[in-house]
Amino acid sequence: MHVTKLWLLLLPLVAGHDTNNTLLWGPYRPNLYFGLRPRIPQSLMTGLMWFGTHNYQSIGRTRHACDQGDGITSYTWTEYDTREGGVQVIIDGPNNVKITTEFLKVAGGDHGGSWAARIKGEPVNPDFPSRPSLIFYFGLEGLGGVDMDTDEEENGLEGDVKFSGSTPELDDFTIRFVDGPNNNHVTEGSQARKFEGRIGKTHFLGQPVPQGSIWQAKELFLQNIIKRAQDILAPYQDTPTETPDPAFVLQLSDEVYTGSNLYAIQKSFDGEFQFDVFFESASAKQKLNSATLDQGIPALVASYSQRFQTAFPFPGDLLEAFSKAITSNLVGGVGYFYGTSIVNRKFSYEWDEEDDVSSGDDGETGAKLTEPKALLTATPSRSFFPRGFYWDEGFHLLHIGAWDNDFSLEILKDWINLIDDDGWVAREQILGEEARSKVPAEFQTQVPNYANPPTLTMAVTKFIARLKEAASSAGPSDQDLGMDFGVQEPLGKRIDRGPGNEYLESPELGRAFLQSIYGPLKRHYDWFRRTQRGQIKQYAREARSRTEGYRWRGRSEVHVLTSGMDDYPRGPPHAGELHLDLISWMAFFSGTMKEIAEFVGEVDDAVSFGEIEQAILNNIDDLHWSEDQQMYCDANVDKDDESYHVCNQGYLSMFPLLLGLLPPSSPHLGPMLDALRDPEQLWSPYGLRSLSASHPEFGQGENYWKGPVWIQMNYLALRSLHKKYAAEPGPYQGRSQEIYHELRKNIINNVFEQYEQTGYVWEQYDGNTGKGMRSHPFTGWTSLVTLILAETY
Repeated sequence: MHVTKLWLLLLPLVAGHDTNNTLLWGPYRPNLYFGLRPRIPQSLMTGLMWFGTHNYQSIGRTRHACDQGDGITSYTWTEYDTREGGVQVIIDGPNNVKITTEFLKVAGGDHGGSWAARIKGEPVNPDFPSRPSLIFYFGLEGLGGVDMDTDEEENGLEGDVKFSGSTPELDDFTIRFVDGPNNNHVTEGSQARKFEGRIGKTHFLGQPVPQGSIWQAKELFLQNIIKRAQDILAPYQDTPTETPDPAFVLQLSDEVYTGSNLYAIQKSFDGEFQFDVFFESASAKQKLNSATLDQGIPALVASYSQRFQTAFPFPGDLLEAFSKAITSNLVGGVGYFYGTSIVNRKFSYEWDEEDDVSSGDDGETGAKLTEPKALLTATPSRSFFPRGFYWDEGFHLLHIGAWDNDFSLEILKDWINLIDDDGWVAREQILGEEARSKVPAEFQTQVPNYANPPTLTMAVTKFIARLKEAASSAGPSDQDLGMDFGVQEPLGKRIDRGPGNEYLESPELGRAFLQSIYGPLKRHYDWFRRTQRGQIKQYAREARSRTEGYRWRGRSEVHVLTSGMDDYPRGPPHAGELHLDLISWMAFFSGTMKEIAEFVGEVDDAVSFGEIEQAILNNIDDLHWSEDQQMYCDANVDKDDESYHVCNQGYLSMFPLLLGLLPPSSPHLGPMLDALRDPEQLWSPYGLRSLSASHPEFGQGENYWKGPVWIQMNYLALRSLHKKYAAEPGPYQGRSQEIYHELRKNIINNVFEQYEQTGYVWEQYDGNTGKGMRSHPFTGWTSLVTLILAETY
């Protein structure tokens, strides 16, 4: 059998064993401040919630799902390694508590290994009370069951608490709760003597809940606590001064109902505290205890720091701590989602109706639920966008891939698996009821005619670059990477590059991965060319290619959400529009497909992709360059059916530069660099503005893409300058070098300064003041600052 075909057969087995042990479990519920689950569709899920007991109103502000309205001072994974675990610090100013969640994976056995979690806390300000009540819960969906082994007590439990369970995927397991050695509890207060039998105890609840309801655990537990509190407080209505202290009343009811699949453990403290949670897989045959965490977490932190310095080398202790945090937040913000989507296959705006771009005339009308699907994905913002976004993900994977190559491929593989038979991928992945609960109803439905910037191609090209670099450092020649299929590398050959690099250690394994995604990615590419094609001949436009023009479908009067630059100024909607950013993305996509095809030996395809790429590059100049305005522009059609340019200086006009599509000798590069560096247009001390400051719509209306600084677009500019225009000979090389160094400094300084002031990185930054704006923490593509610092492009 051909060696490449053999590796294709072995690919799931070779990669899967390591994945099973080190990547099965994680904080894959990033929408929660702390929530663990395995990458199994219906299985065990855990979560943490807490409230203060300094007054009765605090329970109404219980923390559980990340929410900007909570007023949390900051929450940051200071270290997070995909294969070992990590440390998260949550500073809850309103409740005067600093909570640290430590998570340690313990590989072993045949079912994904075990894990340990430590929840500890201390007052933010020791001069004021800190009285948090924490609830750690776990629930089981799907086949299997969990039982409480510790005997129930009506006034709570003392000592360790143990549960045992089993599922088809996890097999037998136990969950244990162990208190730390120096916990204190509220012992004084109104009616303390009356409640002394419950003070300092662990309180609990076991409850059966319907399938798909574990995510609503917070409401179920609070209902239980509040109902019990109402019964206790009823006799004190006429004597409010004698009302018991909240710490004695706001407790779970200490009951376990028959058939329970959702359990909660509640612990209340006064001042510093600590408790540990151990999940032990029976097949691992290893007993965990507090020493596991005492020794494991410091070792994890030390190894993380050492590895980080190798992956992202740059000087400066403060910037290194900052970069660790935003990298950890990006990786710790990866979620595993499973559920249905809402899809409407027949929706269209009036300017799209004449185009037959439907993904199949199957008679469906209206929005319908799809079959459930699974997705491992990074999330742009744990508080505001805790779900998968297509055009964000390509940027996420650039950063994740630089840290853990194989983990980035796990994510990429899941996205590729979402490509349907027609080649479509929904731009937002809103999978299941929990995900939909965070999305306004008008944005929940996805339409199979709608695209999004194909940024996954950036992750593919970067993977290929890492493969070539690995092969180059290993020895012989690029022939081992598939350029020449006459000689294949032996299966056993490995180059040790540390954790997360199995696909780089063997060229054959890396090539096999690319072969596995080539077919669906090509189908996706063909879908773009078929459904997003624009009209050239119909409006007598002059272009070297009569076919390569593109238009975003699904735009409204004021938004082009499908472009990713929602409210960026465009012309009025028209079936004859041609969009500069989309044709630029298609040039980049074509180049990526050509590179993959060459790599996996699809020679004829590679030639075809190269011809299409050149035709698109020609048409970018022919259709979109305005000699009068000296910029690249969208094209539109007027009332006389004449084509004209719609020119709006900003990110849009820079796309051929941002994606590195122009040759260094292009005469158009000079005017673009002038506009980019002009303080009256794109340039600011904080990064490139999204829209020229001289534009009449600058800062107006929604002001989402009308002036604010976006880090991922600045990253693209820096990447093109660094790798091409400042690196390759040309008339603008010196100018490009100057702009690169100054722009890089501006971006780093402002994002870091805002982080120091606010505790967060932000979705965008004000183009006039540099102030962080909109959602936070936004450790999605804003975390690219780490790559900018390390000059990893």
